[in-house]
Amino acid sequence: MSRQRLVAGVGLALAFAVSASVSAQLPMTATSRSGRTVTPVFEGWYGNPDGTFSISFGYLNRNSEEVVEVPIGPDNAVQPGNQNQGQPMHFQPGRHWGVFAIKVPADFGDKNVVWTLKIRGDVVAIPGRLHPSWQIDALEGEAGSGNTPPLIKFDAAGPEGHGPLGLTVGPRTVSVGAPLALTVWARDDGKASGGVTTPGREALPVTLTWFKHQGPGAVSFSQATSRIPAAGGSATTSATFSEPGEYILRVRANDASGVSGAGHAQCCWTNGFVKVSVSR
Repeated sequence: MSRQRLVAGVGLALAFAVSASVSAQLPMTATSRSGRTVTPVFEGWYGNPDGTFSISFGYLNRNSEEVVEVPIGPDNAVQPGNQNQGQPMHFQPGRHWGVFAIKVPADFGDKNVVWTLKIRGDVVAIPGRLHPSWQIDALEGEAGSGNTPPLIKFDAAGPEGHGPLGLTVGPRTVSVGAPLALTVWARDDGKASGGVTTPGREALPVTLTWFKHQGPGAVSFSQATSRIPAAGGSATTSATFSEPGEYILRVRANDASGVSGAGHAQCCWTNGFVKVSVSR
């Protein structure tokens, strides 16, 4: 029988509120290679230039090796509204910050957006809301540093996106087993967070990392990680799909302050999402 908790909080603190059978799996303890659960995390919220707000979520997969798959549906749903609001169904090991964001209207008020995950009989429901204490500087940079996330686009003349909400394009079309070329253009302000700035660090490139985000089959990338000069440029990889269906691929663009991942003050990286329709 499953047990369910509705949890309020920010960041890793959320990972403490789990059902009884996994209550010993504290977020900072050593992980097992497999068999453990995944906890959704509410990262915070930020304002968009158009007056709307973005509510950012990440996750903690307590397995050190096991990739966990939870299809979109009752076991992996966002409420209210459509169950599928851009959340991942493919969970890589470890802590992953700000993997998607949900855009809410300017008059959203004190309502909640709740992401629910059910894994191995345990259910955790994480609410995100526009509480003043949970505001993050995802677009304006870490306090005092002036650092901002990279800008990315999927077409040389196309629109740009930045931050956890990022930019979504597609659908692209491809057949099973055929490579799909994916090109990303990126540029950055060249700044690093105040606590890590060192001479020459401003010249570090933007690091692009590709992930499967949603979809029924396996996805392989010809080059999962690449780098682009901070002043601007592009990089191309190709994705190959094992099964037909609807997919979403995510590319994470990290600036000089987060070349090995994402996190710290919820700045400074950008998500890009590519919808792909794969046929036989």
